[in-house]
Amino acid sequence: MRLYSLILVAFLGVTQLSIAQKEAITLDDIYKEGTFRTNRLQSLRAMNNGEEYAVMNTDRRNNVTTVDIYDYETGAKTRTAVSTEDLSEIDNFVSYAFTEDETKILLATSLTPRFRRSTFGEWYVFDTLSRKLTKISDDLIQEPTLSPDGKRVAYGFENNIYIKNLETNTVNQVTTDGKKNEIINGITDWVYEEEFAFVRAFDWSADGKYVAYIRFDETEVPEFSMDVYGVDLYQYQDVFKYPKAGEKNAKVTLHVYEVASENLKAKRTHDVDLGEAYYIPRLQWTKDKNILSVQTLNRHQDVLKLQMYNAQTRSTTVALTDTDAAYVDVTDNLTFLDDNSFIWTSEKDGYNHIYHHNANGSLKNQVTSGLWEVTNYYGYDAKSDRVFYQSVENGSINRGVYSIKLNGKSKKGLATEAGTNSASFSADYSYFIKTYSSVDTAPQYTLHNAKTGNEIKVIKENSQLKATYESFKVSPKEFMELDVNGVKLNAWMIKPVDFDPAKKYPLFMSQYSGPGSQNVRNRWNGTNDYWYQMLAQEGIIIVEVDPRGTGFKGRDFKKITQKELGKYEVQDQIEAAKQLGAMPYIDADRIGIWGWSYGGFMASNCLFQGADTFDMAVAVAPVTSWRFYDTIYTERYMQTPQENPSGYDENSPISHVEKLKGDFLLVHGSADDNVHVQNTMRLIEALVQADKDFDWLIYPDKNHGIYGGNTRYHLFTKITDFIKEKL
Repeated sequence: MRLYSLILVAFLGVTQLSIAQKEAITLDDIYKEGTFRTNRLQSLRAMNNGEEYAVMNTDRRNNVTTVDIYDYETGAKTRTAVSTEDLSEIDNFVSYAFTEDETKILLATSLTPRFRRSTFGEWYVFDTLSRKLTKISDDLIQEPTLSPDGKRVAYGFENNIYIKNLETNTVNQVTTDGKKNEIINGITDWVYEEEFAFVRAFDWSADGKYVAYIRFDETEVPEFSMDVYGVDLYQYQDVFKYPKAGEKNAKVTLHVYEVASENLKAKRTHDVDLGEAYYIPRLQWTKDKNILSVQTLNRHQDVLKLQMYNAQTRSTTVALTDTDAAYVDVTDNLTFLDDNSFIWTSEKDGYNHIYHHNANGSLKNQVTSGLWEVTNYYGYDAKSDRVFYQSVENGSINRGVYSIKLNGKSKKGLATEAGTNSASFSADYSYFIKTYSSVDTAPQYTLHNAKTGNEIKVIKENSQLKATYESFKVSPKEFMELDVNGVKLNAWMIKPVDFDPAKKYPLFMSQYSGPGSQNVRNRWNGTNDYWYQMLAQEGIIIVEVDPRGTGFKGRDFKKITQKELGKYEVQDQIEAAKQLGAMPYIDADRIGIWGWSYGGFMASNCLFQGADTFDMAVAVAPVTSWRFYDTIYTERYMQTPQENPSGYDENSPISHVEKLKGDFLLVHGSADDNVHVQNTMRLIEALVQADKDFDWLIYPDKNHGIYGGNTRYHLFTKITDFIKEKL
């Protein structure tokens, strides 16, 4: 027994020495020096021949950007499609897109952000055959999109749609009524861009004969204004339309423009009758060149219709209706097959699965089924009659890649190792490039046979990143399940590297908790994970918990929070903290929590409503009342404030300020166009009137991301110091 004790002491001594020799992660490593930068395949695209793929490469040292073509089988570069070395007119480009026949490439040189997804920029078309570069416009334009034959390009400018003929160099203005803060044609308004996640609201038909577009009349939408302080003597106001919950949205209508008539005096624009459609979150031309598919929603977003518009007969039919007692998510997995039957995903059986419908919308069969979720649909290969998809059937914190016959039989796992597997398939579905990572494995890119899943070769890996990471004082991320309020919740824990179970440690909880989200996943580190390791070095245990209302565990688990955002999630975080605090090595008197955006809303609520559990909290850019947030997101889960006032008010942090006992840090950017600084100002006023002490910080002219220059470094220095002082 004594010999064993001596060996154990010696082992622990060597281990401690090994740890002591390793470096400590610093904020400089994370936010200034790029110590943990990950190598990735940038803008990967499969080429039409099925044998090659394209990647954008940037040589920063020589200031050269290229789109290079690689052979799947050998991995060798076969040619360069375009290089800035050969373009005297431009110095660089930041994105690219091929035409369908791959003879032309759309290049963006400079892009200026507007909101989260929208930009204004200078765009060019590069002809790969003639090697000629053509500038689309001298103006800063939006969303240029080449016609299928590559002869024309449509784009948005000053709220109107234009089409440029690249052969004749002539420009035709499709719409003329666009006006700031009144009418937008073909480009989404703020709330569509943010909540329906798209900017380009126009689409070419397969033969290039038609352009369908959405028109937004936001005349009656209330305006929101932000002071921008800048560097001049006087600040200015950024004014835009922002519909808060219960207020008026833009009136949306759908129109189809006949491109063939662009040189005629009588322009042919046809209005599309969609019935009582309140939202138009998606439009997409089908395999039939005359049939346009349109997804529409009612205001409550509990009835989703797929409508088909025939451009020749100008008639509309409803092909499919999907309903839910809570809400229906818009699908991005709509795919039309050669016979115009289509793939569709739905939660109608309680989990998100793939369905195959006839062209008229009638159901052919359910392709996938089970008590698990499909998380991505990759495509259908008619030759092998196989559907390729990603799902969580290998565990809700994992992602696997699978194939299955269109009739729902002969399923095969192609990449199912525990962790996060995703795939990019060749055009003919012969190969796929797998991206894989886990908590122990930095991102790897490998080539696989799409029929068997067998690995062919390694394309790129991050072994140097892994080695660099392991040279620091880091601890494993341990996954677990917590039995909380009658359900099992996914969680992970990071302990200090020199963890001693006989000691008691403070606990710092991270979470987001928003509807359908997932933060507890088996994948490689994000930026915050390096920060969590840094906090663990300071002797703090870090835990993340995904409460009820988050995603990938079925419809009922996700939608329990309907009309009560912030109720069940807060209950779960408080109860989880109590359970963790009961562990022998956690100090129940030193428990903190933090979050950003929805997570900031939650952190505030947890500190206020869980005053006897949480000792401190940090809330960054929080929603403090859903009355202040936008229509589409908020009403999807809460309906309107007029219909559900108690749901809005009883779960608002503002309603619970008098319960605050612990330390509270509140942070916001003054130019947050998403979660307005109004949220923080209202909470500050409520805290002041309740005579509560707290800390707060406003970052001038910073948006929801609070970044730029030294900002992130400053922010996380402030948060880190607050945690170390208060916890």
